[in-house]
Amino acid sequence: MSDLIESFDDGVLTLTMNRPKARNAMSGPMMMAMKEAVWRAADDPKVRCLVLTGAGGAFCAGGDVKGFAADAGGNKQGSSEPVSYETKVQGLRQGMELSRQLHVMPKPTLAIIPGPAAGAGLSLALACDLRFCLDTAKITTAFSKIGLSGDYGGSYFLPQLVGAAKARELFFTGDILTGKEAYDIGMVTKVASADTFEEDSRAYANYLASLPTVAMGYMKKNLNAAQNATLSDVFDLEAAHMMQTFLTEDHKRAAVAFVNKEQPEFKGK
Repeated sequence: MSDLIESFDDGVLTLTMNRPKARNAMSGPMMMAMKEAVWRAADDPKVRCLVLTGAGGAFCAGGDVKGFAADAGGNKQGSSEPVSYETKVQGLRQGMELSRQLHVMPKPTLAIIPGPAAGAGLSLALACDLRFCLDTAKITTAFSKIGLSGDYGGSYFLPQLVGAAKARELFFTGDILTGKEAYDIGMVTKVASADTFEEDSRAYANYLASLPTVAMGYMKKNLNAAQNATLSDVFDLEAAHMMQTFLTEDHKRAAVAFVNKEQPEFKGK
């Protein structure tokens, strides 16, 4: 069975990491398939929201720690030729482009977290625009527990959500938070109990897919640029993007609906 399952329904593309016995720890095939799917979704007008989630009651445990241990013990399988430091860095850097894709693609991205999210798995969730989490799920940066510094953008995204000091604490200590605790500090967007989690998270994804998709993409560009740009640069982007969205069918329909005191129905065009 594939390490990544794709499903599409009513504008929502769901990518489900599917290694439940390993708590959906990252594998090469999974990451390659996910990168390709995200690139494809970014350009597909039928996709109006992308959901990233995990099978078997977990989100993603991050990297394959058993594989790390085998490498450290000299038990690496395959070619006996040593891999250079530069090659390893380049390979990891290329894989980490997935987080950037999730962050910049012109559609809302939602991590639905039904259980443990750790290490690079948590970083992937943080790279998404929004996070819907089971209130009892276990959330941790985890890297310090295995003597690593962190990857997949966690050190970029987490401070923006919880502040610099709290992000340092969570990275240094590797403390485990519940989904509710993560919600309380702003790390996740919404939480639900097990009784309503599946229904509520899917309803939220459907809601995101019902929004004006083109405008949402420009909103993401504005917000992403605002993290590092000057106020003048953001003004320039906002002006240009507003003029673009004035031309959309969604805006024109919504303006008429507003005047008629009706609820707009957006088509993502």
